Amino acid sequence: MAQLIISVGREFGSGGRVIAEELAKRFNIQLYDRHLITEIANKTGMSPEEIEKLNEAPNSRLMSRRVRGFSNSIEDNIAEMQFDFIQKRAESGESFVVVGRCSETKLKQFPGLVSLFILGDMDAKIKRVMEIYEMNEHDAKSFIEKKDKKRKRYHNYHVGLHWGDSRLYDLSINSSRLGIEKTIDYLEQYIKARAAALENK
Repeated sequence: MAQLIISVGREFGSGGRVIAEELAKRFNIQLYDRHLITEIANKTGMSPEEIEKLNEAPNSRLMSRRVRGFSNSIEDNIAEMQFDFIQKRAESGESFVVVGRCSETKLKQFPGLVSLFILGDMDAKIKRVMEIYEMNEHDAKSFIEKKDKKRKRYHNYHVGLHWGDSRLYDLSINSSRLGIEKTIDYLEQYIKARAAALENK
């Protein structure tokens, strides 16, 4: 079986993480998301909670600088460790699903990469966040905007390309149109078609 790497970028509240988890189950491959936090925590001696706060976080422009290619920013260094981890897993030939981490760009040299971006209508995302985090509508909207701003800055800083730009991904899909389950069904069929095309090359 040819290597399959599924990269899932997502807007906050779109259900992207749930979609990634289910795709990993359906294709019976490893999911790298929270696992990466544990991996980096073990390497650095930091707690998973400390890593989580810095996960997919842009660095502080005022406090960070690079000298001979090395950064004094802990956010930069944690990001680089995660990029290195997924790169090595890909180089080993492993098939896996990875959430975020600029993976659509960092792993684009691998033929088995299928890159997805999950977006959603704001009203649907607000409703989902309100239910999951028990927030009111105003707080949910602010939370979504804050999270997406953070992801955008992180992505654009590390790859110099615009987060969410459909040209970066094989497929961008609005999960609000079909709902989470039917979106997963659709993506499963698309990925199977891509995998079959790869096998036939």
